[in-house]
Amino acid sequence: MIFAIPLAWLQLIRERIRLLVAIAGIAFAVVLMLMQFGFRDALFKAAVRFHESLNTDIVLISPQSTALIAMRSFPRRRLYQAAGFEGVESVSPLYLSFGLWRNPINKSTRQLMVIGVDPLAVSIAVSDTPHWQEAIKLADHVLFDAQSRAEFGPIPELYRQGEEVTTEVSGRKITVAGLFRMGANFGADGNLLTSDLNFLRLFPERHPGLIDVGLVRVQPGVNTKALARRMNASLGNDVLVMTREEFAEFERSYWEKSTSIGFIFSLGALMGFIVGSVIVYQILYTDVTDHLAEYATLKAMGYRDVFFYGVVMQESLILSCMGYVPGFIVSFLLYILIARATSLPVWMTVERASLVFTLTVLMCTLSGAIAMRRIQAADPADIF
Repeated sequence: MIFAIPLAWLQLIRERIRLLVAIAGIAFAVVLMLMQFGFRDALFKAAVRFHESLNTDIVLISPQSTALIAMRSFPRRRLYQAAGFEGVESVSPLYLSFGLWRNPINKSTRQLMVIGVDPLAVSIAVSDTPHWQEAIKLADHVLFDAQSRAEFGPIPELYRQGEEVTTEVSGRKITVAGLFRMGANFGADGNLLTSDLNFLRLFPERHPGLIDVGLVRVQPGVNTKALARRMNASLGNDVLVMTREEFAEFERSYWEKSTSIGFIFSLGALMGFIVGSVIVYQILYTDVTDHLAEYATLKAMGYRDVFFYGVVMQESLILSCMGYVPGFIVSFLLYILIARATSLPVWMTVERASLVFTLTVLMCTLSGAIAMRRIQAADPADIF
């Protein structure tokens, strides 16, 4: 009987302005939740782009390192000691630092991350530049991250047009010898890849015997986790050994637990949920109050509370669906705009869209359940 007459729909469209306000309010809450969850997930995805691009199975870092933006060096000899373990195929050092890039067009400066690798080892995934290892062997030649922010200049376009791109990094003249793709993150807006020798030329204060990351490739069939544990137990206290996946989780955990960023985005999503709940409650409460006399009449005729509960719940579900659709569309367009403007991996996922839809339905049904108390408390004798 509840579904025989579209009473919930008729009550909603009776006040069209109120319905539009409710849809706008719910859509705003949906946009707020989707954007906050999107920013949070983009933070974690961008934070581990570097880690996922490494061609390694096991990683060595200093135990004093807390994140990619706060790496500490450790003795290079520890990496060579790791090479002596049974099951190790190859090792290679990696240097990290931050330098000032001078935009060759407008001469502005901006900080980016500089990665120094052994050109004889395939330490990192590079697909845009064939023979890139030979290119970075040349003095003061680097690869530029094509997914860096636009503030660094139109470097990818200039390079693809065949122009020679020269500029300065930390006061030293360099030449862009190719491109690679890694992308910006919350710690670095852009990246450079070069050889270990060129890295030391850019940062002469760095000691070649102190590296930031040690990369270890293992032989096929070797238990990577077990080997990493053996290395951790045998090498000195000045080095921490983990798998590549654990290294990525190490970074992700830093941004989630050691900074306020993850908490802020989660709080923003919670605020969206609360705002949406209040808006839906106000709309439903007003609707129930306006029709209280009709509800009381139906109560006097013998209709039970379950009937009214069904009507209000239908209104809640209708509002949640009508508010979610425009909120999803706006968020999807904002994702595209933000991804292009910031080079951050902000994109819509089925999991996030489903989560926010579930939260939207929950938000509306909870508000409807609270508004129902007005009907349950109504006594036909008092109203008439």
